[in-house]
Amino acid sequence: MRGGQWQVLRLLEGLAAAGVESTLLARQDAPLYVAARKLGWRVEPLGVTRALGCLRSHQLIHAHDARGHSLGAFLRGRPLVVSRRVSFPVGSRWKYGRARRYLAVSEFVKKVLIEGGVPEEKISVVYDGVPVLEVSHGKQVLGLEKDSGLLAQMGLKMVSHLEEEIPDAAILVYVTNSEGLGSGALLAMSAAVPVIASNVGGLSEVIHHGENGLLVENDEAAIAAAIRQLLDHPEKARLIGAAARRTVIERFTVDRMVAGTLEAYRRVLA
Repeated sequence: MRGGQWQVLRLLEGLAAAGVESTLLARQDAPLYVAARKLGWRVEPLGVTRALGCLRSHQLIHAHDARGHSLGAFLRGRPLVVSRRVSFPVGSRWKYGRARRYLAVSEFVKKVLIEGGVPEEKISVVYDGVPVLEVSHGKQVLGLEKDSGLLAQMGLKMVSHLEEEIPDAAILVYVTNSEGLGSGALLAMSAAVPVIASNVGGLSEVIHHGENGLLVENDEAAIAAAIRQLLDHPEKARLIGAAARRTVIERFTVDRMVAGTLEAYRRVLA
């Protein structure tokens, strides 16, 4: 389960709470499929036949990844909404011309869509939402690495199940070469854990350097210096963590993500 899959689960719960019925189509036995079934949500195997069957009883299609986007682009009869969480350039102009609306996970991703030919008026920015966790009082420097081998060679304890390990964290180091937003960073911030993150993509929309986190270049010396800065100045680290938690509460909750998504649905169906 990665950030996008967690967003889908949280959206399903939020839609149900708002009285909106939905059906998840996911690759059978994939982590998202299994998790959604375990939580009791209506889940069907992803495929053309099941998708066509759902069209009669649903008002719109919401695609959350490239495969879902491709399938939705070929279907007819219902408007297509697409969540875009990645920051790499737009591929097929034909496919990206099919959706009625795009939900960009950040202003950075919105810019990428516009550069790829998507009209600005078809894009809403809907930030990821995370649960607000209990404040962490951990002692460990944890590493979360998406597409780089940098942290492994620095000897940091690497995260495998972030939400379960956050209570052990004093600092989270979040390294990536590209990033739409950074829901893993947000989750740590919600627990008042200071985050040191790569200065790429949408992360600068989440973290204001020196205020609610630290932004660094993907360089071992720069990362090590940032870690040392927080460890040597615990009061500064505490203030940064508290500011990070406030940032999540004010801007990046699950409720705000669900509300933004529902508003986009209403605009499409109006």
